[in-house]
Amino acid sequence: MGRAGRDWTQIYSIYGMDDWHTPIFLLIHAIVFSASSILFLLYFNWICYSFESIFPSVFSASVARFAAGFTGSVMALSAVCLFYAAGNMFYSSVALRWDIAQRMVSAVHDWSSVKTVLDVGCSRGILLNAVAMELKKEGSSGRVVGLDRKNTTLSTLRTAAMKGVQEYVTCREGDARRLPFPDNYFDVVVSAGFVHKVGKEFGPKTAAASAERMRVVGEMVRVLKEGGVGVVWDLVHVPEYVLRLQELKMEDIRVSERVTAFMVNSHIVSFRKPSQHVIGPNEVRLDWRFNNIF
Repeated sequence: MGRAGRDWTQIYSIYGMDDWHTPIFLLIHAIVFSASSILFLLYFNWICYSFESIFPSVFSASVARFAAGFTGSVMALSAVCLFYAAGNMFYSSVALRWDIAQRMVSAVHDWSSVKTVLDVGCSRGILLNAVAMELKKEGSSGRVVGLDRKNTTLSTLRTAAMKGVQEYVTCREGDARRLPFPDNYFDVVVSAGFVHKVGKEFGPKTAAASAERMRVVGEMVRVLKEGGVGVVWDLVHVPEYVLRLQELKMEDIRVSERVTAFMVNSHIVSFRKPSQHVIGPNEVRLDWRFNNIF
């Protein structure tokens, strides 16, 4: 579907948002700072006079005007930054995830031969349903399994039914660090905006948290069939995943251009599990297919 043909109202109504509090918090503060900067502009002379009256030993007329102007400018700039942050958080929660899901699906060249797919950390099912819709479009008899630690099975299956792909979707609970599937089971393994959340109980920048994330990457490789394709979109830690994939001798590792999501850097990384293990580091290429992601 083309960008102009998307019904964003329907997409947001189907998937909703996991966290409304952060964008609303940012939006309220942006409005407060905007109103304050407008008040500084409307009552500039009175504010300058107040500065001079309250602190006569500190503020001369010129200093008071500078202080009032500087304060109003900072408030206006803060409002702009907060509006941008609120908009980016709102956009990243659903619309960007939907766009990213389409690009992740396009990283797999032939869906007609795909029989088993795993979505690690499926959450509300945006990527899960994108994969299921691709399987349906290709006339495949395959199925996609959505795995999440939270009890979101019913809501995820409900969104699949709303998209008309419920017969292609299965959901189950499980720990991504110990995937409940045998080795070499899935033709394709995907994950969107999930891996960075693993190990947060140890602190996001600790060695223990990094080790937990690497366990997830290792598990994704373990359950992927030889010759299968993996596609991961995540925040901040993608360079770590690339190094781990190199250690695991994955082939055709491709990294997208940077995408700003939730006010931090994110990338898509795709790879292929070799039929036979190879020796030596693999080349990491910049995949221009992911350019112009907005």
